[in-house]
Amino acid sequence: MRRWRRLVFPGLVAIAFYVAVAGGEHSLMDARRATAELDDRHADLRAVRHEIDSMRARIDSLRHHDGALERLARERYGFIRDGEYLYRVSDGTEDEKPDEP
Repeated sequence: MRRWRRLVFPGLVAIAFYVAVAGGEHSLMDARRATAELDDRHADLRAVRHEIDSMRARIDSLRHHDGALERLARERYGFIRDGEYLYRVSDGTEDEKPDEP
């Protein structure tokens, strides 16, 4: 009987350890994997929040500062003031066809 206890008890402990570490639905490996995924999601969330803050600052700048709005209109849309000329310089990499009269 003692011999049986000496063999069975360590075996049960080994099986319980295996199930806790690698087996079952809520194993230690699953918990570590879930923790790593949660950390990744938190990093993604921080990046998105930073991007949102930057966009809000840009929107505020465009709403309240005429110079920022003018710069955007000039750079992105090619707007010019009365009496100004717009010169576009091409580096030749784009296939542009000249306007035909």
